[in-house]
Amino acid sequence: MLRRRVSKIPDLKRFYRQLGQNVCLASERTITSTEGVDDPLYCDVPKPCRKKSERKPYPTSMKVLIQKAKEEKEARRAQPCRLLEHPPDNGLLVPELVKVAHQVYRARQSLLLGLSKLLEVIPLQTCRFCSEVHVGHAGHEIRTCTGPKSGFRSARHVWRKGGVQDVIFFPKCFHLYDRVGKPRVGHDERYVIPRIPAILELCIQAGVDIHKYPTKRRTHPVYSIDGRIVDFESVIKTDGMERNSCGGIVDPLTHSNIGTKIKEIMDSNLENVGNHPDEIRDELKNTLRDLSIQTLESWFEMITGAKKIMEQYSVKTCGYCLEVQVGPKGHKVRMCKASKHQSRNGLHAWQEATIDDLVGPNYVWHVQDINRSALDNNLKRYYGKAPAVIELCVQAGAPVPDQYRSMMRLDVIPPQRDEVDLVA
Repeated sequence: MLRRRVSKIPDLKRFYRQLGQNVCLASERTITSTEGVDDPLYCDVPKPCRKKSERKPYPTSMKVLIQKAKEEKEARRAQPCRLLEHPPDNGLLVPELVKVAHQVYRARQSLLLGLSKLLEVIPLQTCRFCSEVHVGHAGHEIRTCTGPKSGFRSARHVWRKGGVQDVIFFPKCFHLYDRVGKPRVGHDERYVIPRIPAILELCIQAGVDIHKYPTKRRTHPVYSIDGRIVDFESVIKTDGMERNSCGGIVDPLTHSNIGTKIKEIMDSNLENVGNHPDEIRDELKNTLRDLSIQTLESWFEMITGAKKIMEQYSVKTCGYCLEVQVGPKGHKVRMCKASKHQSRNGLHAWQEATIDDLVGPNYVWHVQDINRSALDNNLKRYYGKAPAVIELCVQAGAPVPDQYRSMMRLDVIPPQRDEVDLVA
């Protein structure tokens, strides 16, 4: 009589492979930071970019979006003609956000001016073939280039001097004269309607008036008839646009003596600061530190204000590319060249935008000293990251913000180059 067949032994290779992955994940968690994940100030290094064929994650879950659409459909069916009460959907401004819009506008101007002054002293490198940026006298050696023919260079970057546009990215969108009456731009209007930075368009729709980009301001709410917006108000003259005009805004950095002192830093250069007396050297460093602190404050003021405005004013982004449109709906211009655009006939796949879609932070590797040797590719898991604005201001003397300390991995001591074989 034959015995029962013995069951197969589990795949030991698969078992050991899974065990090795768990050990690696545990070691990476230990290296990343000593703080707990539940810490509200904890923020890890941003994950690698998504694949080109993948769609951006939805900020609001699909169940919530479907529920809102059903509620709007039921309200439209119960009352076909109704007066919209809540701004800004009814065409009126949100009174408490007008001041915030002016603050964001001024903070953006101060930020750009401060970055231009800092880049005259702090060196910035950018890759010639991709969007990688590095703060320092020499570019890093981490092989992360994704530009054309990067395989022939073993994913090495080709560095050159960068500018303000490499530190922070402001995507552009179409300017809307009437965000409620005609919220969509047609394909035939793509060359007629101007394109401006999306954060500037957000400030204009929230209450900032700029003579170069006029917009319609209403005094009475609009009606919704079967989902269509109907405006029974006569055309308002633009005489009141000078009331909130930004022509008289005073930039705090423009009318200070920081600009003149920065010229002294340019002439002397930080490398030759040692030739000056200690008092002058300390004064120049203090001036640079004050400028970096003001620039960092402008950055946080702009980001905080923009988030507050985006809670009321809708901003859309494409789920596959970087296109952004400020308004209740996205435009109809067939200019999307991302994945699956053939099935959409070139139209964008619009969804709710986040602050990173409105203002590109452009994360860079953090270095402890810009005058030291470049970062090593074999030790990249020990290095932290931060937005280029934060890294530039920190290298200029500003204190490290608490919410970026874990991301920059300040609690990790990276090994030296001669210790690669010991830790790898």
